[in-house]
Amino acid sequence: MTPATEPTVAAAQRLRDPAWPRRLSGVIVAILILWPILEWTEFRPWTLWDKESLKQTGNFLESFFPPKLSVEFLVQVAHETWRTIAMATVGITLAIFLAVPFALIAVRVLSLSGLSGRMQRLPTALREVVRALLIILRSVPELIWALIFVRVVGLGPTSGVLAIALTYAGMLGKVYAEILESGDPSNSQALMRNGAGRLQTLFYALLPQNADELISYTIYRWECAIRSSAVLGFVGAGGLGQMMDASLKMFNGSEVFTLLIVFLLLVWCSDMVSAWLRKFLS
Repeated sequence: MTPATEPTVAAAQRLRDPAWPRRLSGVIVAILILWPILEWTEFRPWTLWDKESLKQTGNFLESFFPPKLSVEFLVQVAHETWRTIAMATVGITLAIFLAVPFALIAVRVLSLSGLSGRMQRLPTALREVVRALLIILRSVPELIWALIFVRVVGLGPTSGVLAIALTYAGMLGKVYAEILESGDPSNSQALMRNGAGRLQTLFYALLPQNADELISYTIYRWECAIRSSAVLGFVGAGGLGQMMDASLKMFNGSEVFTLLIVFLLLVWCSDMVSAWLRKFLS
């Protein structure tokens, strides 16, 4: 090798990626896995560009304009919007009342028997039962709960409130327990070793160091509950979703467009309110 070619070889070695065989094999494996999955799910997005699909889409979008802005319709929309907010708020409130005791039972750091290093059998079994119950509650989507409660209590926001309460109780209980256990256990253990009860330990050790995170997650879940309450209306749980479902079935694009605008404004307002609450409570 001549001295003139040494810089060229050195530059080529610097440009060569030593990990390219592993990355290439990873891409090939991903393609081999994803391709059959796409085939099994019949994922064919190019059908959206068919002539008939484009025609139907264009006709539906054309019916959006002008949006329906009659006074009678807007009053009905305002009523259902308030019902949607109320359904989400009541549902998340019930979820909190269910999640807090479940979380306190599931938290190991509040166990008196756990101070010795190994919990007794009865508290351990009770915590496992509560954790399994939380898994069941959050594993069933709120849409499924709503379908069940529509059959039980009938159409209306009651089924939506119960659906949100059960699903979000499982979510909140699990996350509350994880947040309380993720903090520094030294303060809580010191209080309990000196005779403090579980509630005293909760209020004087766990909540002061985890309150901000607990509040932030609760507000986030309230924001999610507003979105969920609008979707639950499609199965008869009331609110904006039920109005939109009726408008879609009647192919009334002007009403659908108005409801979409209201729903976007509702989500935007809930996001602003949640941001303000986090700032106010921090």
